[in-house]
Amino acid sequence: MQTTPDAPPPCPADGVPPARPERPARPAHGDPARGHVLVVDDDPTVAEVVTQYLTGAGYDVARAADGPAALEQYALRRPDLAVLDLMLPGMDGLEVCRRMRAHAPVPVIMLTARGDEDDRILGLETGADDYVTKPFSPRELVLRVGSVLRRAETDATPSRRSAVLEGAGLVLDPAARRATWEGRVLALTLREFDLLAFLLRNPGRAFTRKELMREVWGWDFGDLSTVTVHVRRLRGKVEADPARPGLIRTVWGIGYRLDLPPGPASGATTIDSRSRTPS
Repeated sequence: MQTTPDAPPPCPADGVPPARPERPARPAHGDPARGHVLVVDDDPTVAEVVTQYLTGAGYDVARAADGPAALEQYALRRPDLAVLDLMLPGMDGLEVCRRMRAHAPVPVIMLTARGDEDDRILGLETGADDYVTKPFSPRELVLRVGSVLRRAETDATPSRRSAVLEGAGLVLDPAARRATWEGRVLALTLREFDLLAFLLRNPGRAFTRKELMREVWGWDFGDLSTVTVHVRRLRGKVEADPARPGLIRTVWGIGYRLDLPPGPASGATTIDSRSRTPS
């Protein structure tokens, strides 16, 4: 793989970069850390490179080389984000992510040498916010960490987005992170919930995958197939017939559109979660 003259050498699939990357400039002395990141990878070279770049970007970093050690670090100090390798000895990254998710919705970026779609789906099903395949650029990973953290902070900020959304038998309560369809509770991952909420706020409008990635994930870059996977998974949970979707439709040459059924309640309703009055 070729890199531009000013680009760092990417971390290859075997974890051994062709040359040790230059250490990025550290933040000014005394500046607070941008966040606490847990890096979990059994390859010491990859872990060192990732740690070096994150530390240089101003993050406080803890490291673990396997699943049990990662959970110990998690228990000692809950991270703001975890960079988690999928293939770990003893306990794989999917199980580590599930156990973390059982306690709190900590943002997770999956890091792996496996790029098959089935692996991507498994990672996303656990609630992973991003999925990075080796070889990768450490600088790009740092950008993704910042993007995921900004999105997590935005999601945690009370705003109009806390209004309950209703339409087509769906009821979403963003504040409680609870969704139902025809009275049945939906088991949605973090981004499936965010995607459905965004579409309910904007029924009848077609969005490109790039627009959805920017609005829902907060990314201006990344693998657009992430959006495709989430739409397919979401259809399997909210469509009467996922093979012939009538709610989340594909707009050929553009992307996707949420179509609510015609009738008196054809528009999505937003309800203030405190007063329960339509707005």
